[in-house]
Amino acid sequence: MLAAMPPSVPSPALPGDESARSRGDSCPGTLRLHRADDGALARVRIPGGLLSTEQADVLRDLAERLGDGELHLTSRGNVQLRGLRADRGSELACLLGESGLLPSERHERVRNVVASPLSGIDGLGERDIRPWLSALDGLLCAGDRATALSGRFLFALDDGRGDVGALGGDVTLTARGEEDALLRIGPAQDAVLIPAAQAPQAALIAAETFLEQAPDAGSWRVTDLPDGIGPLLDAVVRRLRQAGFSLARTTAPLPRGPGGPALGIVPGPHDKHDKHDKAALSLGLPLGRVSAPQWQTLTETARHRGSGELRLTPWRGVVLPGVERQEAAELLEDLQAVGLIVGSDSPWTGVGACIGRPGCAKSLDDVRAAATAALGPVGALPVYWSGCERRCGHPHGEWVDVVATPDGHEISRVHGAEHEAPATVPGSSGGLAAAVAAARG
Repeated sequence: MLAAMPPSVPSPALPGDESARSRGDSCPGTLRLHRADDGALARVRIPGGLLSTEQADVLRDLAERLGDGELHLTSRGNVQLRGLRADRGSELACLLGESGLLPSERHERVRNVVASPLSGIDGLGERDIRPWLSALDGLLCAGDRATALSGRFLFALDDGRGDVGALGGDVTLTARGEEDALLRIGPAQDAVLIPAAQAPQAALIAAETFLEQAPDAGSWRVTDLPDGIGPLLDAVVRRLRQAGFSLARTTAPLPRGPGGPALGIVPGPHDKHDKHDKAALSLGLPLGRVSAPQWQTLTETARHRGSGELRLTPWRGVVLPGVERQEAAELLEDLQAVGLIVGSDSPWTGVGACIGRPGCAKSLDDVRAAATAALGPVGALPVYWSGCERRCGHPHGEWVDVVATPDGHEISRVHGAEHEAPATVPGSSGGLAAAVAAARG
């Protein structure tokens, strides 16, 4: 069992350990709790969003006994527990360690890995990237250098469909058939083609090279580098060649990102040797929150009617693989009955929000209540409500941006890095709902 550590301080630096570099990084974890207005907050890193039902049970128990009774999904497929008492941090760490959710105290905040949630399920990706996921997580937890990465640094493992490849990873691996992988640094179109079998090791080398290039503790991500990404990519190529990699430099357009999995039944490729046609269920969680009873329903469905696995998505959803195709529609009805989103026709589809008031002192509004009051027809674009200009947890790509201000709410469309000029809607009357609906299209 892992030894418990004080929840409000980071792990101490060891000889030769560069974790001191990240001392100014305030990203919460499970050993460093964040103090919010609704209590302490713990962020449990779940690489690739993969959870066993036993681990899901542990998270539910912790939310009920130590927190506010809800699990909050993040835009990286992680889980936040809120409303925690600060003096329960040791118990939290011990239980997470026993369940395998905290494999390394020194690396727990750097295990930020998103992965294509339908990889290996629907047959549409170019390869199953789950072996990459387990290998990369093992490499991260085994090395001292990785402890210097900030809690914001992101790895993305894309099976070739372009979903998580569009989420702004610092290091992105994209499958190119079974034999090759594309290594991308940040949003650069210049990339490196490498053997797929060496992809996890290459991703780690790229992250370690970033640490060598970063001039100070303020460079948390590759886009923070003052000289840009080009010199970093050159250095990564040199390091890979020194390590004996066979590689080729190339260019590849950035994926536009099809977004998360469509909600509902995800058919799997039919196996002629299997008399049962398997499928998966893709579900949404209103505002990324799920109560302990709802979570238990999800877990029991995965345990008794699926493969025993839950996959949390960076779009604040859950995929349950391995259900019988003939039972899928009935299971969806059961899950809809407990308040989950099971189809694109739900008014909750594409609606997100930060925690807002009363949980965050910086928020100017209870944006979750405002988003609920403004629910309307499903729009062409997702909408994200933020309680202040920090826009914590906002999506990527194109969306409608709603930000609380002292004068009301600013509404604009976002296209990548470009924001349209916002329009301010005062108050929180029906006019706000109409303005949001018009912006979503």
